[in-house]
Amino acid sequence: KQGVMASPMFKPIGSNSGGVSGEGDNKFDVFYKDLKETEKRDSVLTSKQQIDRLLRPGASYANLNPFEVLQVDPKTPIDEIKKKFRRMSILVHPDKNQDDSERAQKAFDELTKAWRCLENESTRQKCLDIVEEAEAIVTKRTEERKKQLKREGKDTRVDEDDPEKLKRAVYVQTMKLFADMERKRRQQETRDQEERKRKRDLEIEEEEQRKAEKEWQKNFEVMTIPELHL
Repeated sequence: KQGVMASPMFKPIGSNSGGVSGEGDNKFDVFYKDLKETEKRDSVLTSKQQIDRLLRPGASYANLNPFEVLQVDPKTPIDEIKKKFRRMSILVHPDKNQDDSERAQKAFDELTKAWRCLENESTRQKCLDIVEEAEAIVTKRTEERKKQLKREGKDTRVDEDDPEKLKRAVYVQTMKLFADMERKRRQQETRDQEERKRKRDLEIEEEEQRKAEKEWQKNFEVMTIPELHL
């Protein structure tokens, strides 16, 4: 079954709720830092820079989160998100970037997919639920770590006490949950395809059987008709 393709910049998504570690953690730190610097420059990004942002290495992972694609806070009102989508879509539209129309089209498609996800109340709520779940996971994990440190008689200060590091932890967890949702969606899609194929194969088999029975009945009737003697 097909799962979410892991970007070279990230380790595969596991089933636990912990953060990315080791070399993958360092690479993610670089990616996250670059991403946030890009967001700060959002108001002055050129068409090329927006296209590069949406198609950069690792973007297939980040683009699972429609809020990241449109660079809006999850709590942003839908009318404001729509305005942001329109501004960004104009910026990367293929007609405006004819010297790089193929990549511009891909970037435009990413923006459109994100907007369609958020303009639908049901799918937008699912995305908001993911963000809330990520915040809850990070909060619980942080509290448990503090309790453990307290039991051990150690300093209870943790990285997440720093607002920026807390934001990063929530970002990482949010991305993991979006990736997990995409993996489940693809698995369900594969199961649905297999079920449709199974039903179609069964229909073909039954149709062939009906044809065979009809042909047999026809031949049987011919064989049993008595010969007429003049």
